[in-house]
Amino acid sequence: MSRVVRTAALVVLGAFWLLPVYLLVVNAAKSPESFTTTHVWAPTDFSLLSNMGDALKLSGLSQSVGATLLYAVVSPAIAVLVGACAGFAIVALRLRHGFAWFVAIFGGTVFPLQMILLPLFDVYSRTDLFDTHLGMIIVYTAISIPFSAFVMRNFFTGIAHNVFEAAVLDGASTWRIFARVYLPMASSALVAVFILQATFIWNDFLLGLVLSQSDDVRPIVTSLSGMQSTYGGAQMSVVLAGGVLVSLPTVVLFLCTQRFFARGLALGQS
Repeated sequence: MSRVVRTAALVVLGAFWLLPVYLLVVNAAKSPESFTTTHVWAPTDFSLLSNMGDALKLSGLSQSVGATLLYAVVSPAIAVLVGACAGFAIVALRLRHGFAWFVAIFGGTVFPLQMILLPLFDVYSRTDLFDTHLGMIIVYTAISIPFSAFVMRNFFTGIAHNVFEAAVLDGASTWRIFARVYLPMASSALVAVFILQATFIWNDFLLGLVLSQSDDVRPIVTSLSGMQSTYGGAQMSVVLAGGVLVSLPTVVLFLCTQRFFARGLALGQS
C-alpha cells in the first residue's frame, strides 16, 4: 500500500512540475493570430516551428547562439580543470594551510552577484573587456571556479591517500599522478560539475545584460529578453517559441549525460 501511495504522490508531483512546460509548449505552438491570454490551456493550432523561425529572424538569437555555446563550453572546462587542480593540491598534496586556501576560494560565493556588478562594470569599461568574448569568458570562468573547487575537494577527500603514496613509490611525477590517476577516477564528478556550470552560463541573463550589448557577444537568454522590449515588438507566441528553442540544448544535454550526472551528484561513489 505504501508503494502505491508513494507512486501516486510522485505522479502528482511530476504532473505539477510538468504543468508550466505544458503551458509553455501549448502557447508557443499557437499562431500570433490565435494567441489570447484568456484561453491558455487548450491548443488551437500548431505553429511552433514557424514561430521558432520568426524568433530567430526578429531577434539576435541566431547571432547569440555561437557566443553562448563558446561561453558554455570554454568557461566550465577551464573552471573544472582549475577546481580539480585546487582540490588535488589541497587533499592529495596536503597543501599547507589547505583549508584556509579552500575557504579563500569558496568564500567568493558568500557575496551576492548583484553586489559586484557595479565595480565589475567599471573595471570592464576601463580595461576594454566590456562587450567582448574574452571578457565574458573571464567572468563566467571566475564565478564557476569556487563551486568546481568545492565539489572536487570533496571528491578527492574520498580517495585514500595510499593511492597517491603508491604512485609516488612507483616513480610517477605529481602531474602524472594528477592526470593519469586522479582525473580518471573523478570523471563522473567532472562531468556533473561541467553540466551544472554550462547550464548556468547558458541560462545567464544578468551578467550578459550588464557586460555586453552586441548580439554576437550577448548570451542567448539576454537576447531573448530583447524580444519583449519596446524595440523588439515580437508577438507573445513568438517569444514563447524562442524560450522553447533556447531551453532545448540544456534539456538535450541532461538527457545525454544523465548517467554521468547522477553518479557525479553522489560524488562518484555509486
